Amino acid sequence: MAFPVDLRRCQILGLAGTACLALGGETAGALPVRDLLHPASARAALGLVGVYFGVVLLIAAWALLGRLVRGPRPPAPRALLLVLAVWAAPLLLAPPLFSRDVYSYLAQGAMVEAHMDVYAHGPSRLGGPLADEVAPLWRHTGAPYGPVFLAVAAALSALTRGELPAGLLGMRLVALAGVGLMAAALPRLARHSGADPSAALWLGALNPLVLLHLVAGAHNDAVMLGLLGVGLVAALGRWPVLGAVLVTLAALVKAPAVLGLAAVVVLQVRAGRSPAKALATTTVAAAGTTVAATAAAGTGYGWIGALNTPVSPQNWALTTLLGRATRALLEHLGSDLAPLAVPAWHALGIVAAVVAIALIWLRLRPRPVYALGLSLAAVAALGPAIRPWYALWGLFLIAAAAPSTSVRHRMAAVTGVLALSVLPSGGPADTGQLVLAVSGGALAVVVLWQAHQAELAPALGRAA
Repeated sequence: MAFPVDLRRCQILGLAGTACLALGGETAGALPVRDLLHPASARAALGLVGVYFGVVLLIAAWALLGRLVRGPRPPAPRALLLVLAVWAAPLLLAPPLFSRDVYSYLAQGAMVEAHMDVYAHGPSRLGGPLADEVAPLWRHTGAPYGPVFLAVAAALSALTRGELPAGLLGMRLVALAGVGLMAAALPRLARHSGADPSAALWLGALNPLVLLHLVAGAHNDAVMLGLLGVGLVAALGRWPVLGAVLVTLAALVKAPAVLGLAAVVVLQVRAGRSPAKALATTTVAAAGTTVAATAAAGTGYGWIGALNTPVSPQNWALTTLLGRATRALLEHLGSDLAPLAVPAWHALGIVAAVVAIALIWLRLRPRPVYALGLSLAAVAALGPAIRPWYALWGLFLIAAAAPSTSVRHRMAAVTGVLALSVLPSGGPADTGQLVLAVSGGALAVVVLWQAHQAELAPALGRAA
């Protein structure tokens, strides 16, 4: 007998999940240094169990909502947007979760406001309590972000006067604005691509990775994807120049969005413009936007060189894993080439990504939104570094343009795995923390199963 599903049930279950996330994050999240607890303390352990309990509840609510979206009477996009707002609400005032990157954003914004070269120096040059909040790996590393995001971070720094609680809230509101743009763009992109707008919102906006990492983690990928989405919407209509400007602004937040300019060109050609005119219009708009935004931010063009930011030693990107394995083998064999293994695999990954992108566009040029989504997925998968939220680069647009339900199912499976892959503190896991995390998730499964049995019991009694 099927488990009964309705929109309100999904809404309440997801709300319970994000509420547990927020409460657990108070002791197990990426807290300010002064509030950090020892991972072995009882409060931190309870918080970790609570976070993973909440993550599993959220995944379950999202999966049930997916059943409803695929059913005979799917909820309208407006109803799904309300669900997104309800699920996100408890995370608004929660501490940062799953990453300490938001502290880097605040420190880099303070550096720009203080007229420091944020691309030549890391937050350690800023000094003070804000720099102390940055993860040690990134304290001496220049910013890899474009001038648009750094200008936003600098404005936020000036507005909050360096106060940490206000800065964290402000950065989360910026991320929420990006998520709002994503949600606004998805139905229009889906209709253009012949996909169901409700299914696109379910996979692309209500996705647990969006809530865990773009909202709770306040990552600037939300701003990049939001600008990219509305830029593509503008290019679909009668505003191709505006579309090129918005996509360029997205790339000036994070560089991968620059691939969106190819979609803008293709959309213009499909609308009847000559390829030469479409390319020239897009190039001029992108160049003018880059010059104007860089001049307004006052950061210079150091962001181009800063794209080669070093990756974390704990990074688990495919090319990095292969590089480490090759290095270990060469070291075992006593070869002097061992230090070159990881850089060589990173270079091969970049070449593979370029080849993959070329093949994608040759085959899927008539479907530019889908081609762009697959291209961004290739960049994330084959790049030298990967984080769970990088999966959203491609998933956001694949959600809007996936040609079949099976593609969405595969993307949903990837989401479920990645949603469980990072500790709420953002740090590496030890055996004890893994046990606690698994315990929290298992407890949620038991609770869900008991609720399932309780729901079925009356129906079975009536049938008897």
